[in-house]
Amino acid sequence: MSRYGILRTKSIEQSIADTDEPRTKLRKVLTAWDLTVFGVAVVIGTGVFTLAASTAGNMAGPAVSVSFLLAAVPCGLAALCYAEFASTVPVAGSAYAYSYVVFGESVAWILGWDLILEFALAAAVVSKGWSTYLKQCVELVTGTNLPTTVDVGGVPFDWAAVLLVAVLTTMLALGTKLSSRVNQVITAIKITVVLLVIVVGFSHIDPANYSPFVPPSATPDAGNSGDNQSLFSLVFGGQTSTYGIFGVLAAGSLLCFAFIGFDMIATAAEETRNPQKDMPRGILTALAIVTTLYIAVSLVVTGMRPYTALKNRPDGTKATMATAFADLGVNWAATVVAVGALVGLTTVTIVTLLGQTRVLFAMSRDGLVPRQFAVTGSRGTPVRATVLVGVVVAAVAGFAPAEKLEEMVNIGTLSAFVLVSIGVIVLRRTRPELPRGFRTPLVPLVPVLAALTCLWLMVNLSVFTWLCFLVWMAIGTFIYFAYGMRHSVLGERQREQAGAGAAEGTGASDVPVGK
Repeated sequence: MSRYGILRTKSIEQSIADTDEPRTKLRKVLTAWDLTVFGVAVVIGTGVFTLAASTAGNMAGPAVSVSFLLAAVPCGLAALCYAEFASTVPVAGSAYAYSYVVFGESVAWILGWDLILEFALAAAVVSKGWSTYLKQCVELVTGTNLPTTVDVGGVPFDWAAVLLVAVLTTMLALGTKLSSRVNQVITAIKITVVLLVIVVGFSHIDPANYSPFVPPSATPDAGNSGDNQSLFSLVFGGQTSTYGIFGVLAAGSLLCFAFIGFDMIATAAEETRNPQKDMPRGILTALAIVTTLYIAVSLVVTGMRPYTALKNRPDGTKATMATAFADLGVNWAATVVAVGALVGLTTVTIVTLLGQTRVLFAMSRDGLVPRQFAVTGSRGTPVRATVLVGVVVAAVAGFAPAEKLEEMVNIGTLSAFVLVSIGVIVLRRTRPELPRGFRTPLVPLVPVLAALTCLWLMVNLSVFTWLCFLVWMAIGTFIYFAYGMRHSVLGERQREQAGAGAAEGTGASDVPVGK
C-alpha cells in the first residue's frame, strides 16, 4: 500500500472489510436473474426506441446496423474485464472501486467523477426521452396534445421528466429489491414490445430501402461542422460526419450510449448474494441479449423506411420507432411502440439512478465526498445519497437541453472502460493469487483490444464533447485536491498508523540502555 498522498492504494481486503461497517452496510438481496434484468432493463430503451431510427437518418443510413456492431464489440470486450473485477472485488462503486485498488486514490477519484458524469447525465437524458414519448403516447391514444414542457421565467421546464425522476427516486429509497421486482415486470413488457416491432416491422421491409447501404457523405451543414464534427474526421481530413465511412464510425461511438448498462450492473456487486458467480452471468447474459435485439431492430427500421425519412423533423423532433410505423399508416403498432417505449424508458431511468447512487455511496464511504451520504437507512439503502442524486438529476432533466448530453455520457463511459481493461492486466501481475470467480480470457490480449477499441470510439466523438470532458475533469481534479485528498478515510488511517509508529519509536528511545 502506497503511503504517498495521491499514489496511495486501497487493498482489496480493506475494500471488502469496509462493506461490513454497520452504518454503511448494504443488503445482499440480488441474484443473477435480478442482475440480468437490471442490465436488459437499462440497455433496452433509448437504443431501440429512439437511437436506431434517428442515428440511421442523421449519421449512418442503413449501415446503422454496422454501427451497432462497432459499438458492441468494444463493449463486449470491456464486459469481460468488468466481469473479472466484479467477481474479484464485489463492492459498490464499479470502476471507481476497481481503480482504487489498482491505480490509487487520485485515479479512482477522477474515474468516480467521470462516472458521476456518465450516470447522472444518462438518467437525465433518458427521463427527457420518456417525457417526449409521454406526449406522443397521449396524442396517439387520446388525440389530445399534452405539453410536457412549460415556460418558467423564459426557460423551458420539462415537468414530466422531473416527475418521473421524483417518483423513481422515492422507489429506490424504499429498497433495491422493490426496484428489482418492478424492473422485472416492466422489462417483460418491454421485451414483448421489441419482439413485436421486429415481427410486424419485418412484414413491411422494402429491400430497396437498404440501397445505398452506406450513403455518400453529405455536404456539411450548420448542425454538423466545426466542433460538432467527429475528432477522427477532423484530424484525417473529413469534411463531415454525416453519412459515408466517417458517419458510420461516428455513429458507432454515439451508439455506445445504447449499451451502457452492464457497467451499472457492476455497481450493485455489494448487494449481490453470490457476486463471484452471479455478477459475470448477469453482465455477459444481458449484453448478449441486447446486442442481438439491437441489430435486429436496426435492420427492420431501415428496411421499413428510407433513411432520408428518418432524419430529424424541421422542428428538431427525432424520428423514432413509433414515427416509423406511423409514417406507414400502421397506427396501432405506433401506439403499442409508444406505450412500450414509455414503459421501457422507465426501467432505464431506474437503473441509471441506482448506478449513480451507488458510485456516490462508495465515494462517500471512502471520505472523498461528505461521509453522511454513505449512511444507510433501516431498509439497507443509502437514502441521503439517493435523494441527492434525485434532486441533481431532476434539475438537469428539467432545465438542460438534451442534444449533446448523449455524447458526454459516452465519453465518460468509454474512458471508464479503458481504465478497467488496463486494470485487469495490472491486477493479474500484482495480485495473481487472488481468487477470481471469473477470469477474462486471453489476458493480456482481450484487455488490450478492449482498451484500444474504446479509445478508437472516443476519437470518433465530437470536438465539442472532448472540450466539455476536459473541463469536467479539470473541475474534478480541483475538488479532489481541495476536499477529497484531505478527507480521505484511507489517508486518515495511514496518518494514524504513522502516528502510532512514531509514538512507539519515541517510547523505545526513552528507555535507558540496559534497563
